[in-house]
Amino acid sequence: MLSEESTTPDLAELERRRVAAGSSGDFDAMVSFFAPDGVWDMSPLGMGVFEGRAAIRDFLQDWQGAYEEFGVETEQVLDLGNGVTLAVLLQSARPVGSSGDVRLRYAAVTVWVDGLIARLTNYTDIDEARAAAERLAHERG
Repeated sequence: MLSEESTTPDLAELERRRVAAGSSGDFDAMVSFFAPDGVWDMSPLGMGVFEGRAAIRDFLQDWQGAYEEFGVETEQVLDLGNGVTLAVLLQSARPVGSSGDVRLRYAAVTVWVDGLIARLTNYTDIDEARAAAERLAHERG
């Protein structure tokens, strides 16, 4: 008999792979981490909510298209249990036509269902994100 652990995806590792795919500009790979009806909620950053893979892909292309150079580093990923992860990320980018860099430290709270993202919410307030992630993990328990 196989242990349950062997069939349960490592959500922290999936989160790291999602960030790496997005950072590389491989939009198809990035979107493949989302459920077909997955949601990317950027409303805490004032950027709206994107529902479904096509809308998420369009958002990513628009967002990264504003930059000549773009990358995201993972500072920390925590699996809080019950399908919830918290990632602290650092985006570094250079806008098109600029010599200056833009840096943004933010958090991603991700709800996973069957190894796919059901909902991802970004926050610039890391403490707010941590509280939201802990609340979600508790509610889903």
